[in-house]
Amino acid sequence: MENENFDSDKIIQYWIDSSDDDFDTMMVMFESKRFNWSLFVGHLMIEKLLKALYIKTNNEFPPLIHNLLRLASTCKLPLNKEQELFLITVTAFNINTRYDDYKMSFQKACTPIYTAEWIDKLKKNRLWIKKLLAS
Repeated sequence: MENENFDSDKIIQYWIDSSDDDFDTMMVMFESKRFNWSLFVGHLMIEKLLKALYIKTNNEFPPLIHNLLRLASTCKLPLNKEQELFLITVTAFNINTRYDDYKMSFQKACTPIYTAEWIDKLKKNRLWIKKLLAS
């Protein structure tokens, strides 16, 4: 590691704390029926946990990417098909919320039922990654 001031524990905790804040924001957005934004923030929450895991695994700063499947692969995570599909879909939440040409169709897709199902998946996968960080 080139940076001798690199404090991996401190940086990992920063990413975890920031992700926890995003979890709270995701839930507030969901409760206020801002469904597409709740899923966007859910993407940020998972991304930050994967960046913490990247630091734990590689002892260096994480890459500046938002593709969750690619980020997970840099953490050397063995993923099953369900986990891969989860990461691919949640990465799309980032794109679909940010870019106007996708935004309207994504808003329509984010029904209360669809969003609630994905919030449950986000919660489940959040706990899975946090468990990996704690081990």
